[in-house]
Amino acid sequence: MLNGKKVVFSGVQPSGNLTIGNYLGAIRNFGAFSEEYRCFYCVVDMHAITVRQVPADLRRRTYETLALYMAAGLDPAKNTLFVQSQVAAHAELGWILDCFTMFGELSRMTQFKDKSAKNADNINAGLFTYPTLMAADILLYQTELVPVGVDQKQHLELARDIANRFNGLYSDTFVVPEGYIPQNAMKIMSLGDPGVKMSKSDSNQNAVVYILDSKDDILRKFRRAVTDSGCEVCRGEGKDGIGNLMTIYSCFTGKSDEEITREFSGRGYGDFKTAVGEACADGLAGVREEYARLMQDKGYLEEVMRTGAASASAAAQRTLGKVRRKLGFVTL
Repeated sequence: MLNGKKVVFSGVQPSGNLTIGNYLGAIRNFGAFSEEYRCFYCVVDMHAITVRQVPADLRRRTYETLALYMAAGLDPAKNTLFVQSQVAAHAELGWILDCFTMFGELSRMTQFKDKSAKNADNINAGLFTYPTLMAADILLYQTELVPVGVDQKQHLELARDIANRFNGLYSDTFVVPEGYIPQNAMKIMSLGDPGVKMSKSDSNQNAVVYILDSKDDILRKFRRAVTDSGCEVCRGEGKDGIGNLMTIYSCFTGKSDEEITREFSGRGYGDFKTAVGEACADGLAGVREEYARLMQDKGYLEEVMRTGAASASAAAQRTLGKVRRKLGFVTL
């Protein structure tokens, strides 16, 4: 708890254009915490380099991700918005917690297995240990609540295990965080293969809808979305594609499955795909406009970075100082 408020922490990698999955599953929901909680939202650029990055692209996407945070409704006056690599405490605590994380725990991480398969020529130590750095990100701020997608629950459980292990050895040091999955934060699947999560790294660009896609591109991608051979808009066995489109439509309109099924009764998949595309494009229009405005003012974005890094560093050093004392490090 900081300044009498419980703490929320979350982060997004600047490793590619963000998708509607990132938006609906995470960023859109962040703003709701800012009145009741002390919120830290991080651009986790250190995590991004577990996969080779073009330096100029990484710098550009760092600015872009920060701008998207604000365009999606995060007010830097109410939330601490910062870049991970600009707060050195993340790297220091990451190494310390590496020494309290078991090899077997990391080897069981599903995302390590997935990313290793996709990057067989670059299975580096950082790729293996980045869940521990993620734990450091969270534990540095004595975080009570972590908004997570369903695919990140395993990493949060590891952070909880590490916190409990350290606390057991050195007395209470870290708050043990809880996960928070909003009811309206659905898992968004690929438009090309509804059996897998929508990913910004998908080689099939028609299967991924990006937050910054134009309206024409969004409509085109939804019209090409994989469905089944039927015609009824409803959930059911063998209807994963339609079910995914219903989830997306619901997220942007607030309509229930029953309401969606009634609305498109007898109208077929073509009308439904167009309607989903329209709802998505209209729902993102304000975000795209504000993003474009913010990206014209690099100086302002850097000011937000500096202010956020100073605020985050002050909070992080309180935790790190406690950790260093308990470990026996000499502080001059």
